[in-house]
Amino acid sequence: MDDVFHNLLLGLSVSASATNLMWVFIGGLLGTIIGMLPGLGPATGVAILIPITYGMNPATALITMCAVYYGAMFGGSRASIMINTPGDASAIVSCFDGYPMAKSGRAGTALATSAIASFIGGIIGMAFLIFLTEPVAAAALEFGPAEKFSLMLFALTATITLSEGSIIKGFLAMGLGFMLATIGIDGQSGAIRFTMGIIDLQDGIDFLVVMIGLYAVTEVFKNYKAINVVFDVDHRMIGRVWMSGAEFKQTLLPMLRSSPLGFVVGVLPGAGGTIATFLSYAVEKSISKKPERFGKGAIEGLAAPEAANNACSCGALVPLLTLGIPGSGTTAVMLGALMMLGVRPGPVLFQQHPEIAWGVIASMLVGNVMLLLINLPLAVPLVRLLKIPPRIMLPLILGMGYMGTYFLNYSAFDFTLVSLFALAGYIMSMLSIPVPPLVLALILGGMTEQAYRNALTISNGTLAIFYEKPISLAFLILAAVSLAYGLLRHRKLTQK
Repeated sequence: MDDVFHNLLLGLSVSASATNLMWVFIGGLLGTIIGMLPGLGPATGVAILIPITYGMNPATALITMCAVYYGAMFGGSRASIMINTPGDASAIVSCFDGYPMAKSGRAGTALATSAIASFIGGIIGMAFLIFLTEPVAAAALEFGPAEKFSLMLFALTATITLSEGSIIKGFLAMGLGFMLATIGIDGQSGAIRFTMGIIDLQDGIDFLVVMIGLYAVTEVFKNYKAINVVFDVDHRMIGRVWMSGAEFKQTLLPMLRSSPLGFVVGVLPGAGGTIATFLSYAVEKSISKKPERFGKGAIEGLAAPEAANNACSCGALVPLLTLGIPGSGTTAVMLGALMMLGVRPGPVLFQQHPEIAWGVIASMLVGNVMLLLINLPLAVPLVRLLKIPPRIMLPLILGMGYMGTYFLNYSAFDFTLVSLFALAGYIMSMLSIPVPPLVLALILGGMTEQAYRNALTISNGTLAIFYEKPISLAFLILAAVSLAYGLLRHRKLTQK
């Protein structure tokens, strides 16, 4: 316990520097704005803002990206409440009761409920994060090649089976990700693989080029049809942005119940905020004495998913920081950005760079307080931003995406790659092929291959090493269970 508080004090000393406080505020504000704009979301926001982190030290870069992440969680419900259009998938549930509250003249209460629930969910999620990261990181230090391979296999299967969409399409996306991960010079043998004679591909495909293409530029393509849309938002209908004592009492238990649930879901690779919010909403509706109120402006129906959503973002950081495995699409983008900065998240991060790991964790406490102060007094000005037409916003996103791509390697060839991946992302969205399995396989592909080959080298070529080690066997069983669950769910969906 003493070590935890000592480490937290170290993190607070890092996050309390003037530079880091400034970037927590900027990242949280930009994240809130990006989260509330329909069609974007945290993954796209982090991908767009990657150029901002160039030249930063790793701690400040990760603090900024995390602030954008949970800032987007705060802001995602703004559009859901005011115009019944979620900022991203995890804000869909906020439409169910948030928009009816706004239509009935309770927009100010709905916006305040969203901000306060997000704050409570973030604080509870951060508390779990503080006490879980150190033990998980310490246990992960004992992992050998077999355990690492089985863990990454579980992460990949869980991402496919727990995310939305067809499991077959998920495996297709994962296969594409693995194929892309093999391009370039093999680190073990030195062989040049699948470059098609293109010299620029010998170093492999940059993670961030793929992510900017699949997330940021693809969003421009997807929203092009709505480029002339202007949302009709009347900020005068908001009124006082606050909750009464009775309303807070009514929502307190739902927020306290939903926060741990959201955190646990966030820890699971691939589950994400969408599952956390739907699950928390279903739980609250099932235990309510008046379930018929849900969907008609029940304040608990807004508070519960908002708390779960922010706690989920804390949970997604557990596998990222302790195991080096992203728990969501957003943390996958963050992992790629950190690797470009020369930092590899994982168990050794807490030993070699405790100031980075604990600085990020402590910054979330400061960030959640800042975001509460941003989202309550500035609710009305922020809602006015929904009036920004896509014909202005989309070219800005496109320009930032291509500018960030060029600054990665100062290579004109990357323009070709980012355009190809943007087109691929658009086609995948049209065919309902999930993007996270591709991104995760691309990031983990090289490490998975390396762990597999190292394990076989240690065991003289026998596969028994993967099931003779208890931890490795446990992850293989979890991978099999998640795969069986995905196949069962796919069967039920096809029978409907």
